[in-house]
Amino acid sequence: MRHLIIYAHPNDNSLNHHLLNTVVETLQSRNQEVIVRDLYTIGFDPVLSLADMQEQRLGKVSKDIKIEQEHISWAEQITFIYPIWWTGLPAIMKGYIDRVFSYGFAYRYDQGIQKGLLKGKKTVILNTHGKSHEEYEKTGMDKALTLTSDHGIFMYSGLEIIRHLFFDKADKASSEDLEIWKSQVENLFSEPVFNY
Repeated sequence: MRHLIIYAHPNDNSLNHHLLNTVVETLQSRNQEVIVRDLYTIGFDPVLSLADMQEQRLGKVSKDIKIEQEHISWAEQITFIYPIWWTGLPAIMKGYIDRVFSYGFAYRYDQGIQKGLLKGKKTVILNTHGKSHEEYEKTGMDKALTLTSDHGIFMYSGLEIIRHLFFDKADKASSEDLEIWKSQVENLFSEPVFNY
């Protein structure tokens, strides 16, 4: 299976990087094809410019966006790994969505009806956040995050979400937490749906 991992965190010692390594190692141990797009390492420009918008209307995209779209087209399964900052995606990941998930590539409208163009691709989202699950549930933030990202971005584009995992209290994680989460990710990516 062809796996694309879109990763956004600037710190190689972060929990996010630990999750990235676990996903890559698990998939490679099962002889899966894996490409990682580390947005900080590649220096992805997250700013949607006027030129980008004008080109999109003409059905064109810049060279850097074309490369990312080719990776997405290649992939059968896409994993997004990023922290929740200010109750949303980091700017670099949001900019990736703004620029790469462009009209005519990720979605379009047919006679006024929205159509996701990435159908047939499976998706996993792995997020870390500082608050506890209980705090997110109490405030309704858990539902808000699911609505804005899962429905507003990924499902809107036609992606089939297999799992969306939230790792809480990430800045206070113990070694026991890390082992539990590592096992959880290893088990997830060892499921038959990701290995054919």
